[in-house]
Amino acid sequence: MYFEIIGKIQNIETIAIGRSIRELKRLEKFYGKGRWRKLKGTAKIKLPKGQLYIAEIHWYEAHGIGKKEFKIKRILKDLK
Repeated sequence: MYFEIIGKIQNIETIAIGRSIRELKRLEKFYGKGRWRKLKGTAKIKLPKGQLYIAEIHWYEAHGIGKKEFKIKRILKDLK
């Protein structure tokens, strides 16, 4: 991961569940079968050079497997 999540993820929403996820076959191949969900939320993040931002992040999650493949979708606020 090229960024660090600082604190809790807030405003969590489910985007897709099960077959609605485009990457379902790949997720099952890499991490195993499970009830996969794609989620989004906002969190304070820290980039490698030390910049702090509040950003919208997306990730995949399955019971017993955990949270996988976090990605930044948009920067919402610069914390200087």
